[in-house]
Amino acid sequence: MKKYLALLALSVSFTSVASAQQDPKAEKILDQMSAKYKAMKAFKATFTQTLENDAAKVKENLSGDITVSGQKFRLKMSGQEVINNGQTMWTYMKSENEVNVSDYEADEQEVSPSQIYTLYKKGYKYNYAGEAKEGGEMVDIIDLSPEDRNNPVYKVRLKVGRTDKAVKSWQMYKKNGNRYTYRISKFLPNAPVDATTFNFDKTKYKGVKVIDLR
Repeated sequence: MKKYLALLALSVSFTSVASAQQDPKAEKILDQMSAKYKAMKAFKATFTQTLENDAAKVKENLSGDITVSGQKFRLKMSGQEVINNGQTMWTYMKSENEVNVSDYEADEQEVSPSQIYTLYKKGYKYNYAGEAKEGGEMVDIIDLSPEDRNNPVYKVRLKVGRTDKAVKSWQMYKKNGNRYTYRISKFLPNAPVDATTFNFDKTKYKGVKVIDLR
């Protein structure tokens, strides 16, 4: 049920903390990046997630796509769908033909895809870490470090396109040795959405078992 929590796991802690001195160069890039995504009515991204753990000799690849509009999102990945309309969240597991229904509480979620592009604004220090080429274009590298020492993540590295200010990829480093890399392979700004996009329609899932956890 909770495999999806690894996806886009950039918001592990939203605990309020005292403000700290930040890198102004990194802040400018992050502000431009955040403004880009917030200005869109909706967007859809196709991505690849790679999990690596050198000590355990683990390397696993998963692919999926996500549609986001404000606080709402629809995520498809590895035989699961997670649908959130801002109030209710449905987690559908294809192998069991089962859907769990729960209230959506943004501040209680380990992961909130709708908050990825504002993550840096609360609970993280950030600094400019250099530049590189990715996919044939220049990117700026920003490192984010959580201020909460109990956070299982110790670093998030974002790569932002220098020209379009779009997130090209990011890495999440965890204290247990796991390293997650996310690469955007296709991006559709202002993706078409309607009333059905962010709601679960059980008539489209024949015989689905509904477990209401509210």
